[in-house]
Amino acid sequence: MSSRFRVSRRQFLASSAAGAAALTLPGRAAFAQSFPDHNINITIPTGEGGGADRDVRLITQIWKKYLNTDFEFGYYPGAAGQVGYEFFMKREPDGYNLLFANMGPEVIMLTLQNVGIQLGKDLVYINQTSSEPMSVFVGKRSKFQSLQELVDEGKKRAITCSVSRLPHPASIGMLALGEATGANFNLVPFGGGNPSAMAAITGEVDCCALPFANPITLGSEVRILGVFSDKNPAPDQSGDAPTVNSVFGTKLPELTSSRGFAVQAAAMEKFPDRIETIKKTCAQVLADPDYVEAVQKAGLPKEFIDPGDQQKAMSTAEATRELAEKYRALLTGK
Repeated sequence: MSSRFRVSRRQFLASSAAGAAALTLPGRAAFAQSFPDHNINITIPTGEGGGADRDVRLITQIWKKYLNTDFEFGYYPGAAGQVGYEFFMKREPDGYNLLFANMGPEVIMLTLQNVGIQLGKDLVYINQTSSEPMSVFVGKRSKFQSLQELVDEGKKRAITCSVSRLPHPASIGMLALGEATGANFNLVPFGGGNPSAMAAITGEVDCCALPFANPITLGSEVRILGVFSDKNPAPDQSGDAPTVNSVFGTKLPELTSSRGFAVQAAAMEKFPDRIETIKKTCAQVLADPDYVEAVQKAGLPKEFIDPGDQQKAMSTAEATRELAEKYRALLTGK
């Protein structure tokens, strides 16, 4: 052995003691435990300017109070979210890469499409930030004044209904409504909430089905005909729109979508402390009055804020997966 690598026992003990002492110094300890020490990247599997983009920016503008860092956003729409998920899984699993998920449609996508990403094994939803039911609405100049009128027309001809993507709780709602009433709904995917809503406003389609926040933020430009929920959570902001089941006496399941953050399972294994920091500080954001105020200023009901931990988020995902399997034939035609 070369003398360069020969260390006496006394030298080893001395250097070990010095190293241990150095780690107890406040500055050195802070350096060793510093997270995050650079920007956090957030992958969004939809286009810029959509509902997920709006929501994640509302969160991150408050999150800076609790995490001393900046956030960078990347948008990867395509294949009902598959493009974004596949891109995210290739990112470094180090806690600096997060995915902001629209769990409803994206769990349906993972269930129905051959993506090769398993929830729990490959990817984990670590929290839940909001939840909202699905809704059906028309433009303000539409001849349809009620959901009953829309369904009656659907018994005579095919009603065109814009949706952001086919694998979506709103799609399940319209197909299940057609199955229950005998109405014929032809779903037309427009690749995002904004173009889907605009198609209804301009009359390009007869109606639109999207998460409830979309027509609420459009205000007088649209008329909300129904909500796929047991109860309308925002009657004052929706013209007291009825629930679909109350109109037809049906027993359609509640169709909601939750948003939240996800990480690669490998990140949880390698850097559990970092992921716990993400969870803890995000929970602080959702309880912050400044965040509630920001949500309301964006024209959204504060009732849509729905904080949940990893267990709740994964339970929500599992319930959606079961729903996708139940309506697989309607969604895929197989």
